[in-house]
Parts: sequence; C-alpha cells; structure tokens
Amino acid sequence: MADYDQIIVGSGINALVAAAMLSAKGKRVLVLERNDRLGGCMRTEEITLPGFRHDVMAATFVLFLTSPAYAALAAGLARHGFELCHTKHPTAVLRPDGSSLVLTTDRAANIARFDALSPGDGARHGADVGAIEADAPFLFALLGGELWSWPTLKLLLRETWKRGPRGLAAWMGKALVPARGWLETTYGSDTLRALWAPWVLHSGLTPESTYGGQMGKVIAFALEAAGAPIVKGGAGKAVDAFRALIEEQGGTTRTGVDVERIIVRNGAACGVVTASGEEIFGREIVCSVAPGQLYGRLLKGVAETRETDGAVAAYRHGRGDFQLHYAVDGPIRWKTPGLDDVALIHLADGIDSVSRSANEAERGMLPETPTICVGQPHRLDPSRCPDGKSIVWIQIPDAPRTVKGDAAGTIPTSGGWDEATREAFADRIEAILARHIEGFPGSVLARRAYSPADLEKLNINLVGGDPYGGACSIDQFFIWRPFADSKGAATAVRNLHHIGASTHPGPGLGGGSGFLLAKRLGG
Repeated sequence: MADYDQIIVGSGINALVAAAMLSAKGKRVLVLERNDRLGGCMRTEEITLPGFRHDVMAATFVLFLTSPAYAALAAGLARHGFELCHTKHPTAVLRPDGSSLVLTTDRAANIARFDALSPGDGARHGADVGAIEADAPFLFALLGGELWSWPTLKLLLRETWKRGPRGLAAWMGKALVPARGWLETTYGSDTLRALWAPWVLHSGLTPESTYGGQMGKVIAFALEAAGAPIVKGGAGKAVDAFRALIEEQGGTTRTGVDVERIIVRNGAACGVVTASGEEIFGREIVCSVAPGQLYGRLLKGVAETRETDGAVAAYRHGRGDFQLHYAVDGPIRWKTPGLDDVALIHLADGIDSVSRSANEAERGMLPETPTICVGQPHRLDPSRCPDGKSIVWIQIPDAPRTVKGDAAGTIPTSGGWDEATREAFADRIEAILARHIEGFPGSVLARRAYSPADLEKLNINLVGGDPYGGACSIDQFFIWRPFADSKGAATAVRNLHHIGASTHPGPGLGGGSGFLLAKRLGG
C-alpha cells in the first residue's frame, strides 16, 4: 500500500505550489529535498555580515503575485507570515552617460514621460500594454495554461472564429517578433528602448530571440500593473510560509533526503529510494528537477525511458547567472537623481550593449561590459539590514556557463569558474557600479560573489548556473518544453510527472507547472 498519495522530489516554487494545493484537498503529500533547506532558488542568508539578509538568488515576486497559484494560496500563505513589500518605481535603466529612465506603476505618468522623450512613444507604450491587457485571457492561457487540453483547443477555436484564420495567423506572427524588432520599429527614444531591452535576458532570451518582443510587452505590462515586489524578510520567508501551510494541511516535508532513484514496476512509478536505502511508496511521483537529473539519474536504466535518451542528450541549457551581494555602510548615493526607491535598475546602454554581452556569454566569454541588474531591497524592506546600512543585490543574467576566455582580454582564464576568475569578474562589475554611486568602494563593508559554478553547487538543477531550467529558445518552449514530443508534465512512465522550470510554462516564480499538475491531480 502506498505511504503517500504524492511524493514530490525537489522543493522549488513549483513543487511547493503543488504540495500546498494538493494537501489543501486532503491529499497525503510528501516533499523530499536533498539540501538542508526547502526552496530551490528561494534562499535568504546572512552571507556578508550578521544582520544583512540577502536573497542569494531569486528576489522579485511579480510573477507569483500575478499568478493563479497566488490567487489560490494567498490567504493561507498570509496566515503564515507571507507579506510582499512594494515600491511605485519597479524598474529603471541607467546608461553609461548617467542618463536614466524610471518606470512607475502609473500608466498615465509613464505615457506622459515617454512622450516627452520622443513624441508618440508614450502613446505607443499605452497601445503595447493595452493590447496585452485586452488579449490577456487568450495570451496568458497560451503562456501559462494547459496547452494539451480541450479548454485550450476550444479557446483557439473561439479566437479563430473571432479573428478569422488569417487574423489569428497574423496575431501569432506578430507574437514571434524579436525584442530588437519590436523596440526599433516602435520607439524613437534610445533611452526607452534601453529601459526594456535588458528585461528579455530575464526570460532566458536575447534581443534577437524569436518571441522576445511579446515577452518584453508582457513584462512591461506586469511591471506597470503589479510592480516588482519582494518578500518581507527575504525570499526564504516565502519558503517558511509554504512549509507551514503544507504541514498545517497534513502534508510532510523532509530536508537532507537525497532521492537516488524512482521505483518503476510494470511501467508505472510507485515510489522512490533514497541514498540511505530507504524506500518510500506513493501513488504518484512528481519530480521538480532538470531533465538530466530525472532521466540521467533518477530513471537511469529504466526501459520505458530509453526512447528519451536522444532528446535528453540534445537538451540545451542557457547562459549562466552570476550573483554579487554587498553590505554597505550608509545609503546608496546614486549620482543620477531619482533612483533611490527603484526596485531593479539595469545598467545598460541599449539594445546593442545587451545583445553584445549576451552573445559574448553564449560564446563562453566573460562579457567586457555585462548587463548589470541592481536591486536595493532595503529600500522596500528596511528589515533586511541594520539601521543606517544598505544592501546591494546584483544579478548578471548574461554570464557564461563555461569560461573560454575574456572578451576584454584582461582577465586571465583557466577554462572554468575558479575563485580568481570569479573575483576578477566581480571587480569588473564593481568598477562599473562605482562610476554611478558616489563613494561606493569606500562604503563597502563586505561582498560575496557567486559564479554560475557556485550556484550549481547550491542547486544541482542549475546546470552550469542556468537559472531557467534550459535554453528558452522557441524549439525548447511552449509545447516543445522540454522535448519536441513532450505533453505537459507527462512522462513515458505512468504515474510519474515532471514539473519545474524545464517544463511548460517555463522558468520564473509563477509556480505554473506545479499549479497545472495539482489541478489535474485534484488539488
């Protein structure tokens, strides 16, 4: 007899969403995590100095706030301490010459500001985000819904009836435009183009990637409508709330348990074996892991998955992520006014600079001028650090997974992310930051850098430091994620389900794949 209804391997956002929803319906749920804590990329620690609480990786919860998972779980999570902190200024771009542009959560104000930069840009921005708003039921069903389902087929038929076959084909064609094509043909202001260009990197794309323009519009709509909230006390507090909710509802969570393989009998998954030899049985097994972990480790030697071997070998991972954290004495003194309360600031010159740094990273080179995303979480949540101090959270979304060389030719490399390479690259980032913050080097109390290799050591599913669960190019997205013949969370093994960033709807903190599976399993 099964010990549990669902055994969930892994504990990232999708696993926690599935566990919370299923346990709410009385399902006997067990979550197993190999690390010493739950949460996957949601991790908050005092990594620089005591009293400075840093989100080591994931920090911004706009995708969760706007997700159906949050709508379903908000009350329960709030009961266990989950609280979001907001600012009216979710993002900005800061260019090398010190010019900047700040987005607000007021559409009318944004339209007026953008029109002042270049006549007509504001109206075009209003049209772009307005179109996303108007198409929301259809668009978000495609981006986050169950694609292989009758409801989606019916939705497509309704849209075909509404728009006509050619009209729907035209809509799809426009949705495939790269971000460069969207920005260069829509906006006259280079600064406005620079505001949006870096955001495609956070979708695992580049300015030249197919459908990057549509993703850019979706991000613009989401940031303007919902901001860029962070969790009070850190992303780890979200994990604490999930754990408390799951256990309150009768679910079980265990950390420090490394699942070694999945038990498959008569073509169906029925349990797991841990590294210590413990056997645990369940009616359904859910794995929130990277494809290589699932098929190359947990299902190694299972006959039913042999036809998947080629697809697993061909699966591509994307660029790496580089994280840099600072404990700072005093305030962050930006030389450019108006940035004090902005949640996320990109240091970038525009489309070309973003394209260049991403291309260098994809070729295995340390970018000469990386695209830098700067967060200042203490401005939204003062509890993150002692009074009179500051935190700087930095993400480089275009770091190479493997290091072949340095695009600038000044950092010696040895073929990998060793400590010397990591700290030299951190020095490069810090030098760029110091050009824009008054007295920054002298105000630094401590810093901590994480290379892509360091992040993979923290979480084996971040292959090469890829935080997106695999390259997000169109051949590995939508109905083709992770493989060309994939069908949602289903696998070749009965009662075994695959969720997480490597599956539809893809990466981010929306919890989409966990939500979809939980609904299908009765959650």
